[in-house]
Order: sequence, then C-alpha cells, then structure tokens
Amino acid sequence: MSVTCKHIMQAMECLAPQNLAEEWDSVGLMVGNPDRQVRNVWTTLDVTLELVEAAVEAKVDMIVSHHPLIFKAIKRLDTSTVSGKIMEKLMQGNIAVFSAHTNLDCAVGGVNDILAQMLHLQDIQLLTVNRSEKLVKFVVFVPKDYEQVVFAAITKAGAGHIGRYSHCTFASSGTGTFLPLEDTHPFIGRQGSLARVDEMRMETILPERLIIPVLEAMHAVHPYEEVAYDLYPLYNQLQTTGLGRIGTIQPVSLRNFSQQVKQLLHTDVVSMVGRSDQMIHTVAVCGGSGADLIKQAKKNGADVFVTGDVKYHDALDAAALDLAIIDAGHYPTEQPVVARLSQYLSEKFPLLEVKSNISQKNIFQLC
Repeated sequence: MSVTCKHIMQAMECLAPQNLAEEWDSVGLMVGNPDRQVRNVWTTLDVTLELVEAAVEAKVDMIVSHHPLIFKAIKRLDTSTVSGKIMEKLMQGNIAVFSAHTNLDCAVGGVNDILAQMLHLQDIQLLTVNRSEKLVKFVVFVPKDYEQVVFAAITKAGAGHIGRYSHCTFASSGTGTFLPLEDTHPFIGRQGSLARVDEMRMETILPERLIIPVLEAMHAVHPYEEVAYDLYPLYNQLQTTGLGRIGTIQPVSLRNFSQQVKQLLHTDVVSMVGRSDQMIHTVAVCGGSGADLIKQAKKNGADVFVTGDVKYHDALDAAALDLAIIDAGHYPTEQPVVARLSQYLSEKFPLLEVKSNISQKNIFQLC
C-alpha cells in the first residue's frame, strides 16, 4: 500500500496528539496536500532555507519538523524575504511540511522523555501535568491463526500503551458461533448453517482519540465480513501528559554533572548557575526554552534544572530559590528528538525512506 501525507499525519497524531499542543502554538500540516503520495521523508528541528534547497535537490516529498514552519498568521507572501523564499521553494518542489511542537514536547516518547533518558535519569516523572484523556478498553474476536495480523495492526495504530509499555494486550481462546443469513459471504462457514469457530478474544487499552484509527486498522486486516468487537469506558486513572520531566541520578557535584551534560548532549559549552560543589540528586529537565518552569522544578524538589534559553533575571530567580541551573542551549536539548522521529516513522512505514538531521547544525558556535 502506498503511503500518503495523510498516513504520516495520522502516525504523528498517534505519537504527538495535536490536542496536547499549547493554545498559542501552531502545529499540524503547514504546507501540502494530505492525499499526496510520499516516498521519502526528512525529519528536522527547523525548516531552514538551506534545508529546503537541499530537499528540493534531493526530490524529497515531505519534511517533518519540530519547530513550526508557520507560527503566526501570514497576511502576505513576499518571496524576496527568507520566509517567502522558503514557501516558494516548497511549493515549487511540491514538498509537504508537517510540524509537531509543544505537543511533541509533552508527548510520551517526545522531546522531554528523550532528554531525560539521554541524561540517564531514573524514576522519570512529569514535571507538570497539563493534559489528561479518557481511556477505553477495546475487545475484538478473531478467528484462530489471525490474531497476530490483527495484533500488529491495532498496536501499530496506537493501541496497547500503558505508561512506558507498548503492545499491551491479553488474549484468551473460546468458541464463537454464528449463522450466515441471505446475502452474506462468510469467511468461515456456509449460508444457512450454524458455524462453530475456534476464536481468540483479544483485548487492549487505548485513549478515546484513537478509537477511529484503531477500528480502521482492525477492519482493514480482519478476515470477517462482520466483526464482533466491544468498546468499554474505563474508570482507570486517566492518561496524563505535560511539559518537562523530573528524575534522579547518583549524587554528583554540580560541576561534574555540568560536564556530563556537555558530553551527553554533544555540546561545546553550557552555562551553570549555583555552587560548583553543590551535590545533585534530583534533576528536572525541559527541552528548548523552559525558564517558565523554574518555580515548578523547585516545587517538585529538583536540585538542578537543565533547559535552554535562560535569561539573566530567570537565573536570578533560580538562585534566590537555591535551584541550580544548567543552560545547555535550545538546540542541544531538542535536537535528539529528530533521530527519534526518523526511527518512529521508519518503524511505522518500513518501505518509506526516512532521513534525519539533513543540513541541520547548531547555529551557536564556541569562540
């Protein structure tokens, strides 16, 4: 089956639902036709003129970025400006652009989860909770020997996530009965005869927003003409997401931890606020510009907050709270998600050519 821009959009919705984005944000399809066929995708942090020119040269079909291509409403398109040139070249090259910004920051497996993992944090928790969604149980009955096909389809569509575990299902065997009536074309059995079939009851969990894509994925591979399935609302704890993460490390001095951050994030320099000999055990992180979460980091018991773009007065506020700061820069704290996007899309679409970090570099250089 050919992959379209819409398929990529649906996969990104599973990873980073648009309802997780902040109200002021701009996310989703920035440029392009959802029905266009896609053979190759580039993932990137920013959609720059340099990247777009390289994408046109390479005949790329789609770009998936973290930072939005279009952030504010466009009132006019002047192709003599940098932004205008970017739009012009994208349209001439028939290249679609999709952006996932603050929704990817919040998402499980997104920017902040990856940052926390790169710094080897343990017992990782949300730093803030700003979204929650209801869960449902999905049960479907599948003829024996077809359960793996259905399992693969529904989990690929996003079902079966419980916390940091994926592909969570339960299956039990039993006997299904049905009587095919007139104008039916049964996969098993004959019209007018009662059929008894060895079946598997497969059940899993999913957020409400994924009901339609999971059902579509199930129907696309299920062999039955009429599929028996159930959806149950759950009273389990709601699935929550939010900005930032907090976790623990083995105690280490602030100076030594700052050096570790430099090495782990592959950056030339970091800025440090706090006593160099202060012992660090609890670490809060927020990729990009996270200074707004300084007070929350302190409230949650962090010894240090790793983020980027910390302004002078933000640093003063942190010092007054006795919260150490490591400013590792906007780019180094977010760039790791680009490789994750490539990995995710490659897993979702094995026949798709996916590349990351094309023509992308940190514009800030050590001098």
